[in-house]
Amino acid sequence: MGTKTVDETKTAKEQEAVEATEPEDVTETDAEILENGDDDIDELTPDAQEGSSFVGQGAAAVVSAALGLVALTGSWVGTVAAARSEITGQLEMQAASNATVAAQLEAVYGDAWATTALWGGAFALVALIVGVLTLARPAFGAPGLPQPVWIKSVSWAGVALGVIGLLLAVLKYTDVMLGLPSTS
Repeated sequence: MGTKTVDETKTAKEQEAVEATEPEDVTETDAEILENGDDDIDELTPDAQEGSSFVGQGAAAVVSAALGLVALTGSWVGTVAAARSEITGQLEMQAASNATVAAQLEAVYGDAWATTALWGGAFALVALIVGVLTLARPAFGAPGLPQPVWIKSVSWAGVALGVIGLLLAVLKYTDVMLGLPSTS
């Protein structure tokens, strides 16, 4: 008077169906891909994965994107430099009280605007350089190891933000974009 378990109650037909779904000739590499997903990094041998952790490249990609964002939004350094330039212009105008309105605008606000543009351009240029170097790194370091896709994406974002920031900085510095108002 024993009770049957669930496994014992399967028919031969059900057992064959279960065995048919389990692959017999799965290699070790196939098993790793099935477990970890189909990513280029997962197909590497364990020795190759241990040699390159991509931490430095990932950090450089994030730094590039962050610097590009700072170039577009402004930085503390640029704000302080612009305020310093504005104070210097005000002091110059107090010393030369017979200056024209145009000279006063240029001394007080124009130099500060140009200083902000220079600092934005500097951040954009650094973002652009770091992004390009991060994208070019696999060609010089370990050409056999593919770079993870997210590093490429973030690096390209840093390059794009750097180019846009550099373009805006040049336009601001040359007064093509938002120049000083005319005094005449």
